[in-house]
This record gives sequence, structure tokens and C-alpha cells, in this order.
Amino acid sequence: MRTIRSVAELRGALAESRKTGKRVGLVPTMGYLHDGHLSLVEASRRQCDVTVVSIFVNPTQFGPNEDLSTYPRNFLRDEELCRNAGVAILFAPDVNEVYPAHFETFVEPGELAKPLCGGFRPGHFRGVATVVCKLFNMVQADAAFFGQKDFQQCAIVRRMVTDLNLPIDIVTLPTVREHDGLAMSSRNRYLGEEERRRALAINRALFAAADEFRSGMRDVQELIAVAKQHLQPIDRLQYLELVDSETLKPAESPLHRSAALCVAGYVGPTRLIDNVIIEIPVPLERDEE
Repeated sequence: MRTIRSVAELRGALAESRKTGKRVGLVPTMGYLHDGHLSLVEASRRQCDVTVVSIFVNPTQFGPNEDLSTYPRNFLRDEELCRNAGVAILFAPDVNEVYPAHFETFVEPGELAKPLCGGFRPGHFRGVATVVCKLFNMVQADAAFFGQKDFQQCAIVRRMVTDLNLPIDIVTLPTVREHDGLAMSSRNRYLGEEERRRALAINRALFAAADEFRSGMRDVQELIAVAKQHLQPIDRLQYLELVDSETLKPAESPLHRSAALCVAGYVGPTRLIDNVIIEIPVPLERDEE
């Protein structure tokens, strides 16, 4: 594995792979890697010939009162995990490489960035879209791999790729969870033992609503109410919404399209997000007689 810091060196390292027609996969991360990230690496290695992992804590997606300065970092550990996972290139640029002096061009996402996290983190998805677009252009990968936990981010990235005609496939993989159901996140390390126990209310709320859906419940407000009654242990609920999987607009009753039940809230000072996808069953076609 090569650890690379500059775009010029990165493109030079990938030049031979492109000449020989090898498929390049990108796993964009902010580091402090966990099994969720490594599942993306595994998927990239299955589908691509060369896997690039990027580690960059992107300052433009953090608000003034958010945790940029304290965001968990352990580069040597991340480097070892990538090496053991079979990553070909670890791309770890510094801030000046990504945002050089006088940088002033940003990608401005549209309606998909307004609900859910967008309503509570102004400018967040502008920063996300910009850095992801830049990483796509830096690496020039054939495919990029994201986790479903960041559901809104995935929707925005897919829309950006379509709208800007970016030649890259977006692969979204299911959320990887801890043994107790908590969605894996670099921010989980902030949780104390008692906070960690209370944080489990989030995934239990989502699973409870999904179970009711599978039992036949189709009313949007009833499904939200089922989830909400499990959320008392968390300290502050930011949002709990059932939205259309494509438009992110509020889902309508009775549910007849795929939807996502999304939640964000605080346990102690730690902000956690999670979601479950609610798929409408497709009727089986009868064999022609």
C-alpha cells in the first residue's frame, strides 16, 4: 500500500492502472476507521481492481459550533487497518491540498439538502458535495462506495453525479451495526458507558417501526409514533421523519413507495443519526396458465 499526500502523486500512481484498463474504486472517509468503513473497502475490492481510500477531515462541512477540532483522529491506526484490508492507495491530503489559497468555488446542492440534517446544519451539505466532487475529480475513480447510515448524503451525492454528468458509479451499502444494533460511527467513541446504553434507543425505535410496517401498518404518522415512544432515553430529539427514499419529501399515507425512517438526536453532547429503509413489497407475478 502507498500512502499519498498530493493530487499529482496520486494521479501518477494511478496512471498505469488506467492504461491497462483496471477499474478503480474509491472509499471516501474522514478517518478513525471502523468495520463500516472496512465493509466498503471489501466491496470495492470485490468490484474493482484497485481500491483507494481517502482520509480527510473536511472543514467546510462543520459548522462553527461543531466538533471539527475534536473529531476523532488516529492516522497510524487507520493506515494499518487499510494496509491489512488490502487497500492499494491511502490518499491523505492536507487542507491546503484540497482547499488552496483563494479557493472560492463550491458545489451547491438543491432541495435534497434542505430537510433532515440540512435543516439543522446550515452549509453542511454544501461542504460535503464540494469535497466529494473534488475527491471524485482527484481520484477519477470508476466507482465510489458509501454507507446507508448517511442516507441523505448518499441521495445528494447521487443527484450531484447525475446533474453534473460525473463518470462514476455510486454504490451504497447497508449500515453496519455493532453487536447491540447501534449504527457504527466514528462519533460512538464519544459515548460514555451509560450514554451508550441510552443511545440504543435510537436503533430500537427504528426497528420497532419497521416491525410494525412488516405487520401491515401503512399510516405514516402511526409508524412515526411507534418509533417516537422508544426515544425517551435520548436527551434531545432533533428530528424523526419518514421520507420518500428518492425525493426526501415527507412520505404520504398510506405508504405506497419506498421510504426511509430517519432520526437524529443527542445523547449527552454527541449527535447521532440513523435510519431504516422501508421497502414496499413487490407483488409476485402469477405464472401464466
